[in-house]
Amino acid sequence: MPTRSRARTTTDGPRSVLDLKRPPTSPGEMLLEEFLRPAGLTQVEAARRMKIPLNRLNEIINGKRGITADTALRLARLLRTSPELWMGLQTDWDLWHAAHALRRAG
Repeated sequence: MPTRSRARTTTDGPRSVLDLKRPPTSPGEMLLEEFLRPAGLTQVEAARRMKIPLNRLNEIINGKRGITADTALRLARLLRTSPELWMGLQTDWDLWHAAHALRRAG
């Protein structure tokens, strides 16, 4: 007899980011709302600490640029997270948008 986990969050949600009806949270929005603002870090200060140009960080936050492996490593170091977190957020974002572009194209 198959067993089922009691944790609804692991069994009842979408199985893939592609199953979501709306886009996943963008990496830039996650960065700003969940990390920079709560830490009291401005974009200027975060960019300085990461040793990247301010416009690079601002473009990520505004959804005009994706997170590269280099940026993921720098974010992980600054925010004490893993680079895989940032690359995963970017991958989810890219996959969802690519799949929806294919659907629109027919």
